[in-house]
Amino acid sequence: MRTPATRASISPFYVMEVMRAAEERENAGVEVLHLEVGQPSTPAPAGVLAAAHSALDDDALGYTTAAGLESLRVRVAQHYKHWYDVSVSPASLMFTVGASGAFVAAFLAAFEPGDRVAVPSPGYPCYRNALAALGVEVVDVPTSMQTRFQPTIDQLEALGDLDGLVLSSPSNPTGTMLDALGMEEITTWCRNNDVWFVSDEIYHGITYADPAPTALQFDQDAIVVNSFSKYFSMTGWRLGWIVMPEVLSVPLTRIGQNFTIAAPTLSQLGAVAAFDCHDELQGHIVRYSENRSVIIDGLRAAGITELAPADGAFYIWANVSHLGADSQELCARWLDELAIAATPGVDFDPTNGHRFVRFSFAGLTKDCTEAMARLKEWTESATRKL
Repeated sequence: MRTPATRASISPFYVMEVMRAAEERENAGVEVLHLEVGQPSTPAPAGVLAAAHSALDDDALGYTTAAGLESLRVRVAQHYKHWYDVSVSPASLMFTVGASGAFVAAFLAAFEPGDRVAVPSPGYPCYRNALAALGVEVVDVPTSMQTRFQPTIDQLEALGDLDGLVLSSPSNPTGTMLDALGMEEITTWCRNNDVWFVSDEIYHGITYADPAPTALQFDQDAIVVNSFSKYFSMTGWRLGWIVMPEVLSVPLTRIGQNFTIAAPTLSQLGAVAAFDCHDELQGHIVRYSENRSVIIDGLRAAGITELAPADGAFYIWANVSHLGADSQELCARWLDELAIAATPGVDFDPTNGHRFVRFSFAGLTKDCTEAMARLKEWTESATRKL
C-alpha cells in the first residue's frame, strides 16, 4: 500500500483545531466567545464590496497574469510611497492566494532543500511547517520577554551559517514590533551575511503608537510579504502580495504561473478600491485599541500579569504557567467551562509554548469584556481551591 510522502507529516496549525472545537460547541447550542482566531470581525470595506459587486455584474472574471492586475500593482506601489516614502516598481509586485501563497512561493524561489533558515519562537507556525515540508532546515531562535520576543543580532551570530531569516513585525503571536533602528540592524546584518530576509508585514497598519517600518526602507533586496487580510479586513478574499527582489522576479513569476496561475480575479478587482477606504479602516484600529485595553486590563485583573508588549497586530501573548496547567489543557478547560476560545502557545513555540496562551482581540468589544469577566471569576475560584 502506498503511503503519504514524509513531507505530509508536518505539524497541524493548532488554532484551526481550536476553531473546530469551538464550532462543535456552537453546534451544540453554546454561544462561544472567540478570542482564538486572528481574523477581523468586520467585513471588507464598503468601497471594496461595491467594486466587487460591479465586477460581478460587468466583468468576465477571467484569469489575470500571474503577477496580477496592473491597476492593483500601481495602487500598491502608490501605497508604499504614501505610507513609507519608499519607491516600489509595480513590476516588482505579484499577487498571491493570501500571504500563505506568498510565503510558499518565496521559500521555493529563495531556498534549496537542506538550507538553514532561522525562525524566531514564538512565531507563526506555518513558517516552520511550510519550510520543513520543502526540506529546509528550520533553525529555532528562542526569544523572551527580555528581548521583547524579537531576535537579537547576537543570537543570529551564534547560529552559524544561515541562508535565510523569516520574521514578522508586528509579530504573531506577541504583537511586538521592531522600531526603525531594529529593522535597520536586522536588514543590514542579513545583507552583510548573504542571508535572505523574508519580512512578514501583514499586520502593518495595525499599530498603537508608532507605525511599523518596512524592510524596504533599508534593503530593496528584502523579500516582503503583505496581505489584504488584516488591516484591510479581507481574510476570506484570499489575496496577498509579495515585493520581489529583482533577482527573484522571474522565478517567482514562474512559480505563480505553475502553482496557482493567478490570484482570484474578483478579489483583485475589489482590492483596487481598498486604498480609498482608510477612513473606514482607521475606525477598526480604534476598536482594536479599545479591545486591547480591555484584554490587558482584564487579564491583569484575573492575575495573569506577564504579558508581551502588544505594539501592533491584535494579540496578547500571556504567560499562564502560574495557573498550574499546560496551556492546551487550560484552553480546553476554558472552552468547556467558560465557552471562551483561546489559542494554546504550543502552536507558536514548540519548546516553551505550553506556558503561554495567545488571546486575539480582533472581535467585538462586548465579547472581549464578557470573556475577561468570566476569566476573572474562574481564576479567583481556581486560586481559592489551591
